[in-house]
Amino acid sequence: MQESQKHIIPNVSHGCGEQPVEEPESYSWPPIYSVDHQASSDEVIQRTQLSVQNLAPYCTHESSSGTSTYHPVHSSPSSIGFSANGSPTSHPDLQNYQSCGSPVNQSCLSNDTDDLGHKMRELESVLLGNDLDAFDMYAITDELGPNQLSSEAENWEQMMEMISRGDLKEVLFACAKAVANSDKSTTEWLMLNLRKMVSVSGEPIQRLGAYILEGLVARLASSGSSICAALRCKEPASAELLSYMHMLYEICPYFKFGYMSANGAIAEAMKDESRVHIIDFQVAQGSQWITLIQALATRPGGPPQIRITGIDDSTSAYARGGGLGLVGQRLSRLAESCKVPFEFHAAGISASEVQLEDIEVRPGEAIAVNFAFMLHHMPDESVSCQNHRDRLLRLVKSLSPKVVTLVEQESNTNTAPFLPRFAETLSYFRAVFDSIDVALPREHKERINIEQHCLAREIVNIIACEGMERVERYELLSKWKSRFIMAGFSPYPLSSLVNGTIKTLLQSYSEKYTLEERDGALYLGWMNQVLVASCAWR
Repeated sequence: MQESQKHIIPNVSHGCGEQPVEEPESYSWPPIYSVDHQASSDEVIQRTQLSVQNLAPYCTHESSSGTSTYHPVHSSPSSIGFSANGSPTSHPDLQNYQSCGSPVNQSCLSNDTDDLGHKMRELESVLLGNDLDAFDMYAITDELGPNQLSSEAENWEQMMEMISRGDLKEVLFACAKAVANSDKSTTEWLMLNLRKMVSVSGEPIQRLGAYILEGLVARLASSGSSICAALRCKEPASAELLSYMHMLYEICPYFKFGYMSANGAIAEAMKDESRVHIIDFQVAQGSQWITLIQALATRPGGPPQIRITGIDDSTSAYARGGGLGLVGQRLSRLAESCKVPFEFHAAGISASEVQLEDIEVRPGEAIAVNFAFMLHHMPDESVSCQNHRDRLLRLVKSLSPKVVTLVEQESNTNTAPFLPRFAETLSYFRAVFDSIDVALPREHKERINIEQHCLAREIVNIIACEGMERVERYELLSKWKSRFIMAGFSPYPLSSLVNGTIKTLLQSYSEKYTLEERDGALYLGWMNQVLVASCAWR
């Protein structure tokens, strides 16, 4: 596999080889897919009413030039589908994206925002459409009553005010509320206006709004697996995807925080062990273990014998550029250069399907289990009676591990109803997009690609999907604690050394990042929004 970037491992000393090590580059939320755009912006502006059937292919993407804004498109049916880790099963060609470029504060109902009577007449036209015979206004008046009609008029006036002042956050939430209430007319009208307000090359809220709008459109158009068919999707070439993932890893500390805190807990628990077996339930590129192998190589008295069981299903091979054998080869070369006895066991299976016989436990090994950014993909009791989320914890407990590490997004997108989930997603990813905006210049040509391929699919999945199709199911650490305790685990507080290491790491980033230690766990945040939590169990 050709990698678009090479990351030289720093500080490989004390027994490690002199040659630099290429770090496999894969650190991301699951990737988003590009969309095939065919309709012109002129055709779009001419449309004043949309049907639910026409909404399905309206997606929000732009080219890496960073000059376009959101506009609706027609897309062809696709056989693509969301897998549990977000990898595609087909790869249509990427398309360029065109501009729509309408002012943020422009209303599609009226150019004269001071003339309320004119606005109401235009509003009546939007609500009734051209076919007045389809509506019985007298029946509607009798059914709603004067008080409810007055309330509806006030709501519409409030929405027009939101649009006129460019309050994108409030308009997005109003649109989500209309979708939740199955209010087709309001939804379509708000989406027409939102397309003028969002842009993947604009302010952080505009960029986030573009992907949130895509999720709302997909939710309105269909549900479950049919959402995937409505979006014509493609990942970039694997080398490009790895490059985007690596850039996200470097510009934001979320994944470094998670990996370093987990590795610190494992190193502490294994300080006196001679044989160590690490079970990684989502090994990806194996990049987390590079620094741990280097650290254990310098251990007083010599390094332990290390065996890693890497679990990952075959759909991850695309981003990896090959099978799990590649991970084993890379880590084996590193371990050899560090003079660390090493063995890699590949378990090419989905984590939800793992059974005891897939792990190959050996007598005399001290076991460490790693759950880094993966348990939220496991369906729980709210989705399936099989409840793989708790089943995995019970299986791991039966192994009697010395330490189990957990790193997860600190949010609730699992059991929260749609509107609270929407509000939480908007708040959570607003902080993520703000942090990227500080790290990369807005005109940076790769920023759009990073957000599109590493973040946007996750946003769309959270908003658009329900049931088994919604695979991005975060939980708050308080809920994870309940699950671990019910499975028989007790907390393994992270040491002060781990806390100090993370503080040193954050010195290289914006001062707006926050670190909090609470009840033996570490919380990484951006300003007032906690984003990632890390803890350990035994």
